[in-house]
Amino acid sequence: MWLWLFWLPGGVAGADEVVVIANPDVEIDTLSHDMARAIFAMRQRTWPDGRSVDVYVLPGGNPVHKRFVKSRLNVYPHQLQLAWDRAVFSGTGQAPHQADDQQTMLHQVATTPGAIGYLERDHLEDSVHVISLAN
Repeated sequence: MWLWLFWLPGGVAGADEVVVIANPDVEIDTLSHDMARAIFAMRQRTWPDGRSVDVYVLPGGNPVHKRFVKSRLNVYPHQLQLAWDRAVFSGTGQAPHQADDQQTMLHQVATTPGAIGYLERDHLEDSVHVISLAN
């Protein structure tokens, strides 16, 4: 009887849903999927108001990182890593900052102006705000 709930687009949002977070000084509430991909691939280096974007990610083997990259950015983790490596080795860019775990991610994004990252919804605190991803 309740089986239909799991067939809804996007599934059922739960505490383990991975959300995009930003420092409270970032005045954006919604990002397009393309802009989110560009930011996390380190191709988009500034916010629309011209301020610098500081990107934080979890380690590549972290299950939350894998879920975020696949479900929210619609790419594979190795593709994202390849984009970072290419930018670093060519001298045209840099890799994102790496947070060891979700608690560190929360702290780094909350205390770094212009920062963006992600974590599971059940790790959210008022020190950051959620940015929605629009189609």
